[in-house]
Amino acid sequence: MHAMTKTTPDSLGIPEAELEATGALWTAREIAQQPAMLEQTHALVAGLHAQLQAFAGPVTSNPLARVILTGAGTSAYIGQCLAPLLDRSLAARVDAVPTTDIVCAPQLYLEADQPLLLVSFGRSGNSPESIAAVELAEQLVKDVRHLVVTCNAGGKLATADVASAMTVQLPEATHDTSFAMTSSFSCMMYAALAALLPARALDGRIGAISDAVERVLVRARPLLEELTAARYERVVYLGSGLLQGLAREATLKLGELTNGAVVTCFDSPLGFRHGPKTFVTEGTLVVVFVSNDAYTRRYDHDLLDELRRDGRAARVIEVTTQPRPGLEEDTLAVPELAGAHDVDLLWPYIAVAQVYAFLTSRAMGVTPDNPNPSGLVNRVVQGVQLYALSA
Repeated sequence: MHAMTKTTPDSLGIPEAELEATGALWTAREIAQQPAMLEQTHALVAGLHAQLQAFAGPVTSNPLARVILTGAGTSAYIGQCLAPLLDRSLAARVDAVPTTDIVCAPQLYLEADQPLLLVSFGRSGNSPESIAAVELAEQLVKDVRHLVVTCNAGGKLATADVASAMTVQLPEATHDTSFAMTSSFSCMMYAALAALLPARALDGRIGAISDAVERVLVRARPLLEELTAARYERVVYLGSGLLQGLAREATLKLGELTNGAVVTCFDSPLGFRHGPKTFVTEGTLVVVFVSNDAYTRRYDHDLLDELRRDGRAARVIEVTTQPRPGLEEDTLAVPELAGAHDVDLLWPYIAVAQVYAFLTSRAMGVTPDNPNPSGLVNRVVQGVQLYALSA
């Protein structure tokens, strides 16, 4: 059993009394609990595999069918991380389409005569767009099944009244109390991957993934504390392939937890040269999530080396499983997964970004558990007016 599952007087190396006094306890706990929650999620989904195959298999094995991974905000980025891999792995076409896109333009994304598996992600399952996307799919698609991946058994998403639905209910502890999604993101993402890949596909990998997360939470802290102390005005996250979706989630975490005080940008390393590179100033930190694919990694390294030669960014950091000689001071290493698929890197890599966002939030005097006390943004989105779609 992981040490993080025990009751300890600290989380992320900070005394819990101090965390509680500064409105940071829940965020710290939820980041720290991820190794244990990932293992619980693996066991939970493994127990559902026969049901999942019977429910989702007829769609995922049909080359004429479609799978849409959907959610809003962080829940949408789960799909963006997984869709490229799942599209290669399943016979059906797989796309990531946010609920916020489906709701405002449903006829662009929903095809009446194409069998559909709508995979909906929701921490609370109460976001208005999540429910509306389900209802629009019911209205517009003749053959639709709903696979709900949620952290809240009592949410509207989990209890939606539709003809064909299955819910994967994650451990209650993943129903994050804090504002920003951390363990809910990682566990919903893991659950979807485990649910849609063949049974037992991850059995030999979950131990290494959870161990890498646990180790990086400790190993990365000194460098992340150093970066936090530098007080960068801007932060860029870059990633290729699956890791571009992760870069997007990393920027959102930093924006959320600092209440918008740090300006953020995400892209792919190759895409960054095409205009977004102008974002880099003398007060900018650039972080690149480096791929394990040898071909892709060459492009990642080229951009890293170019940014360092440019000498404009304040600091350029590579998060990688294969550290390069001479760059140790600017490297966050996850060597345990040096031979792993890129998808396995999603969890330790995002843990790095979560901890950096958390530390930066605290350094700025923001309360991570509720970074926006004015209510301008909310844990469950408010203020959405939904409109009926004429048939």
